[in-house]
Amino acid sequence: MRCVVFGATGYIGGRLVPWLLAEGHSVRAVARTPEKLAGVDWRGRAEVVRGDATNPEDVAAALAGQDVAYYLVHSLHQRDFVDVDRRAAEILAGAAASAGVSRIVYLGGITPEGGELSAHLGSRAEVGRILLDSPVPAVVLRAAVIIGSGSASFEMLRYLTENLPVMITPRWVHNRIQPIAVGDVLHYLVRAATIERRLNGAFDICGPDVLTYLEMMRRYARVAMLRRRLVVPVPVLTPWLSAQWVNLVTPVPRSIAVPLIESLVHEVICHDHDVERYISDPDGGLTGFDNAVQMALARTRKADVPTRWSDAAAPGAPSDPLPTDPDWAGGTLYEDVREQRTSADPETLWQIVESIGGEQGWYSFPPAWSVRGWLDRLVGGAGLRRGRRDPRRLRVGEALDWWRVERLDRPTFLRLRAEMRLPGQAWLELSVTPTDSGGSRYRQRALFQPHGLAGHLYWKSIAPLHAVVFGGMARNITGAAERRGG
Repeated sequence: MRCVVFGATGYIGGRLVPWLLAEGHSVRAVARTPEKLAGVDWRGRAEVVRGDATNPEDVAAALAGQDVAYYLVHSLHQRDFVDVDRRAAEILAGAAASAGVSRIVYLGGITPEGGELSAHLGSRAEVGRILLDSPVPAVVLRAAVIIGSGSASFEMLRYLTENLPVMITPRWVHNRIQPIAVGDVLHYLVRAATIERRLNGAFDICGPDVLTYLEMMRRYARVAMLRRRLVVPVPVLTPWLSAQWVNLVTPVPRSIAVPLIESLVHEVICHDHDVERYISDPDGGLTGFDNAVQMALARTRKADVPTRWSDAAAPGAPSDPLPTDPDWAGGTLYEDVREQRTSADPETLWQIVESIGGEQGWYSFPPAWSVRGWLDRLVGGAGLRRGRRDPRRLRVGEALDWWRVERLDRPTFLRLRAEMRLPGQAWLELSVTPTDSGGSRYRQRALFQPHGLAGHLYWKSIAPLHAVVFGGMARNITGAAERRGG
């Protein structure tokens, strides 16, 4: 089949593409920023095109000549995500009919019975209805919590359980949930491409275990070989307050924690297993919760995480125009440039540069980075908890603590764009060039484009720290390279 995947840079989309390719399908991957897919291992086997799901012309072009459209897009990072997702679904439904697409496949969320839905679940249900009401047959798969390395739900569970041996929890931890392993989700998505041609319907997909969130935390602790966690339920913790706590304790930011927890307020379990009439369960059966956690932990510990929840960036992120463009027209641009010559060879120096951040740290004044990270989390920013996907190699578009990799020219140049809360836009560039003496030169450039008076005051207020933070960073990176080179 000829399959087009909208949301190919997202957590599920980035994993679905290689699964479709392995089944022999041809794949067209659609992304707002195709450059983010430059480093994935399937890049040469799929067609990658630029496209925005809210742009009718882009959607029509992406659907042209395709059999199956996978729609894996959502806009949780935006305040008006309900309106944005509704408009995008309507555009896709109309364009798919015009393009002669034979099937739409959508991954949404289980709709709880009774009670008022959260904005997140309500929006997922609305998108599913729009696609089911379109002239093109649609298969809407609805899942609850997805357990897999790098998923937002798994990271939230992991950090809460590992960091807090004693937890004060709200009442919703006693609600029942039916989680599903990410591999089983991908199984259903891939098989949905080739099931009965005219089938049009929605199906719940779940794992075999029905658990409360409290049971999930305790079973996670057992699988991870942690001591039993003490949990003290408190009825006054609202979903909003719970999200603030998750924002501080886990890498999951408030913008994602709020809809996740609002969903957990409901019981999210499968109403039936009708999907089995059309798609058989995976060989060996559905994956149990303990096995799903074990596999996710194994991949996390081996740094074998193909996609993460943080891979998706908010649309309209401040990356254009770039501060290195010759016709830079951003007004005032503050710079802090540091250069350091070193006896280390360029290859060794680059290894240090590309392994920066995460557990390795930022090679300068750790207390300052830690305090700035906590302050950012307090105001709903990314902070330093996102870490990195792989301890040694980066790829364009992935999150790196409070930065995002915007450009990577291995082994000479790395540009990071700040995603912390700032009164302006900030970048950090790190570059390596060989010298005639056999060593190398390290160049580090921090850039800041202020927004209004607050931006100017911000830069000037932290300027006295630059010698310590940025100067120390340049010295310590080159020093680390010299020690590694021996």
